[in-house]
Amino acid sequence: MWSPEVSLALTLVIPGLGGVFVALLGNKPNLREAATLVSAVLLALNVAHLIEIAPSTPTLVLANVAPGLELAFTLEPLGAVFAAVASGLWIVNSLYSIGYMRGNKEIKQTRFYVCFCIAIASAMGVALSGNLLTMFVFYEILTLSTYPLVTHKGDEKAKRGGMIYLSILMGTSIGLLLPAVIITHFLAGGTDFVAGGLLALNDVQPMLAGILLVMFTFGIGKAALMPVHPWLPNAMVAPTPVSALLHAVAVVKAGVFSILKIGTYIFGPELIAATPTSDALAWIAAISIVLASVVAITKDNLKARLAFSTVSQLSYVTLGVMLASPLAMLGGALQIIMHAWGKITLFMSAGAIYTATKKTEISQMRGLGKYMPWLFIAYTVGALSIIGLPPMGGSWPKLFLMQGAFEAGHAIMIVALVASSILNVAYLLPLSARAFFSPADEAGLKKQPPALVIIPPVITAAGVIVLFFLIGPMRDYLEPVFMTTANTGGS
Repeated sequence: MWSPEVSLALTLVIPGLGGVFVALLGNKPNLREAATLVSAVLLALNVAHLIEIAPSTPTLVLANVAPGLELAFTLEPLGAVFAAVASGLWIVNSLYSIGYMRGNKEIKQTRFYVCFCIAIASAMGVALSGNLLTMFVFYEILTLSTYPLVTHKGDEKAKRGGMIYLSILMGTSIGLLLPAVIITHFLAGGTDFVAGGLLALNDVQPMLAGILLVMFTFGIGKAALMPVHPWLPNAMVAPTPVSALLHAVAVVKAGVFSILKIGTYIFGPELIAATPTSDALAWIAAISIVLASVVAITKDNLKARLAFSTVSQLSYVTLGVMLASPLAMLGGALQIIMHAWGKITLFMSAGAIYTATKKTEISQMRGLGKYMPWLFIAYTVGALSIIGLPPMGGSWPKLFLMQGAFEAGHAIMIVALVASSILNVAYLLPLSARAFFSPADEAGLKKQPPALVIIPPVITAAGVIVLFFLIGPMRDYLEPVFMTTANTGGS
């Protein structure tokens, strides 16, 4: 097998070359889409190799920007896991995209697949970044590469949604995230991710660290913490494969992953707990969890409902970081994995329904389970995982977050998590009930959807169940990260 440094480089090279081949084969759809699938499979295999060696920490320097400032990749377990989620779901999403884009006769398909490749490469850059500078650069590339995907349809609604998307994400990153990176470099003499927390090891005072914590939390707009969340529901003007990319594979997961990685390796749990702002940020996350769920109930449009669901579910990760206990942070890490598989199932289901019926409103989807039983079974499994019911993978993050809240002395936060689960039932399961138990509308099905928009959500729904039983290996892999940083921070 090739060296770890070569594997780190290939995480950029594979999707990058994939984008080149997609562009060159633009007038040959079958070969173009084959290039996408081959790139996705090769990237997943390469990341699997990184997962295997992740206890080691090889580093690859991409460029020396200035003395003490490098663009560099460093392998560590958190990044390896996020890279595995993004690369693995890229395969499924690529299959789904072929069925959706062809089934709906979407325009500019070559540009769509090229931008997808760039977005995945950017997500890999965020996942494996060795320092804040590298993370910031790839974070911005991810925003820019997904803008054409959000505005794909080209109409006024798409342009308006894209403008909100770009202005909020670029505004928060340039206005808050970049200054936070610069201040961190000034205070610590560098921006490297280190066990125990770079700021903690440099004895940065809790008050100043607390200000930085606020800047990072809201500067990472992709985490969609209220009130910097409006870009996310406005981005739902994009085709459904893009929505799945935004909500499960790359963008929002890059946001909450960045908060988790910065909390772990720039601050460290003990410094977060000592800051005067972590409690306030925990409360903002808890309020976001509940309030976004309440808003979701009011939405009849399925994608809009799922968008506000994502705002709520992302805040679980932010809450875990602000609670700053090892179990809570582990719960946040597991939420990145479990929510990705559950939410991509729901979005792909929404797209399959649209492809078959052209319906977007939940109130119009009566009796569709008669026509597409496997699809609605998959949707229901994904919904149950988001709710947090065993044996679905989504039950584990809530359990660890509740234990972590108790461990951190913030048991009141358990109320928000329980309320969230109850609200999840209220806004996710009515579609299943309507599909299976309401009288069928005989004119409701315009056509049978392509198999490629049915099979992928069935696969990810099965994955949600499999992940429930893989909690042991996942916990063994991730828990030392948070135990080590906590112990190092206290030394």
